[in-house]
Amino acid sequence: MRFFVPGREDFGPGDSRASPVIERILGLDEDVVKTTMSDIDDRFLDRHRDLHATFGEHASMVSSRIGPGVDLSPARTLLLGATFTREFSIEAAALCNPSIVPHPVQDDDGSARFILSARSIGEGHKSTISFRSGVVTASGTVTVDAPGPFPGTASPTGGRHNRAVFQSRLGALDEDRGNAAYVLGGLPRFFDDEELDARIHQVASDATTRPNVQTTLDHLRTLSQACYRVDFDDRTEISEQVLWPHGPFESHGMEDARFVRFTENSGQTTYHATYTGYDGANICVQMIETADFKSFDIKPTAGAAAVGKGLALFPRQVNGRYVALSRSDRETNAIAFSDDLYCWDRSETIQRPERPWELIQLGNCGSPIETNAGWLVLTHGVGPMRTYSLGAILLDLADPRTVLAATTEPILMPNEGQREGYVPNVLYTCGAMAHGDILVIPYAVADQRIAIATLSINEMLHALASGSG
Repeated sequence: MRFFVPGREDFGPGDSRASPVIERILGLDEDVVKTTMSDIDDRFLDRHRDLHATFGEHASMVSSRIGPGVDLSPARTLLLGATFTREFSIEAAALCNPSIVPHPVQDDDGSARFILSARSIGEGHKSTISFRSGVVTASGTVTVDAPGPFPGTASPTGGRHNRAVFQSRLGALDEDRGNAAYVLGGLPRFFDDEELDARIHQVASDATTRPNVQTTLDHLRTLSQACYRVDFDDRTEISEQVLWPHGPFESHGMEDARFVRFTENSGQTTYHATYTGYDGANICVQMIETADFKSFDIKPTAGAAAVGKGLALFPRQVNGRYVALSRSDRETNAIAFSDDLYCWDRSETIQRPERPWELIQLGNCGSPIETNAGWLVLTHGVGPMRTYSLGAILLDLADPRTVLAATTEPILMPNEGQREGYVPNVLYTCGAMAHGDILVIPYAVADQRIAIATLSINEMLHALASGSG
C-alpha cells in the first residue's frame, strides 16, 4: 500500500486534486460511508497487514485540508484514508538482477540458509529492492521459501551523515567550495540532521556576506535526504520487506543491489550492498548497511570510482584498505580502494573487452568469492545483439589488481529457453554465494524471472588455472 494523491501520481505532471476529492467524501451520507467501508474491508482486509492503521495514517496526511470544527466519524476517517491509498505491484513489470548472501541465522545441519535480493520493477518502471529466503544443502540442492503474504515498505527516519562524502560531493561543485567548507568545517566526522540544521542556520544568518548561500543550502539538504534509515516490524518476514526509494537521488528507483557479508578486522560481520539510485535523469551509487535485515541504513557514496553502475565491495579489507570492483568508465573492469568505505576517488583498470561475447562492455557480477587460489570474480560481457553472458576472472589475494586467469568462453549464456522476456537475450547476476565447494549463482533470465545455477568451485578454479575455461 502506498500513499496516493489524485492528480499527483508518481510519474507525469499534474496538480493535486485532493480538495475536491475530500469535499466529495464529506458530502456522503453516513450510511453510504459505512457501506462503502464494509465493501473495502471485504476486498482488501485479507491482502494487507494493518489495513486500518495505514488508512488512519494516510487520512492524517491530508487532514490539514479539512476545515476547523469538522468532526469525522471513525468510518469516514477510514474512507478518507482509503481514498488516498493505492496498491503498488512491485514485480508487475519485471523481476531481475539478484544477489545472494548467507542468512544471519544458520542451522547446524550442514546446510546454509541464504537471503536473496532482487530488483523488482513495477508500474512506471519504478524499481524497488525485494527479498527471498532459502536454503542450499550440503549436496547442492537449492530451495527458495515461499514468499510471505503481506509485502510492504517502512517509513524512513533520519540517518547519520559522513562529512567526507559531503566534502567530496560538494567539492565537485565550484560555486559551493567556500560555503561548503565553512558549513562542513564546523561539523564532526559523523553528524545527524539536527547538527546539520544548526550549522545551516548559522550560515544562513550570514547570507548577506556570502555569495550563492541558497545554492549551498539546497545541495546540503538534498545530500542529507539521501541518507536515511528504515526499520521493519518484527512481525514481517524477510520476503515481505520492500526497500522503497525515499531519497532524492533514487526517486525513480533502486537498482541492482550487490549484497555482501563483510567481515571487519575485529571479526564482526555486517552486510553491505551497493546499488544504483536513479532520479529519472541521473544515476548514482548508494550504500546499504544492515546487521539483521530488519534495520537498514542508506547512505550516499562519493568519488570518481563510485559513478555509473557496478561498484561491488570485497568481503574484507585487503592490506588495511577497503576494496571494490568498479566500472566507472562504463566498459572495463577495475579495482578501487577506499579508507572509509564511502569515498572511492580513483580506480585502476584490470580487464578490457577482448573476446566476441564481450565486445560492447564488461562488468562485474557482484562481490568476489575468496578462495585459496585467489579472489574469484564473476563477470558479465555484452556482445552482438546485446546478449549478456557470464564469465569469471581470478585475482591475486594480496594484490587484487593482478589478474591471474580469465575464462575464454562464457560459463553461462542465454539458451533457447532463456532468450525471451522483458529484456531479451540478457542473463545477469549481482552476486553469488559459496557453500563449501558449491557456488550458488542466482541469475535473471531476460529480466523476467530468476533462475539458480550451481557449479563446483574447485572445477572452475582448475579450468581457470589450465586455461581451458
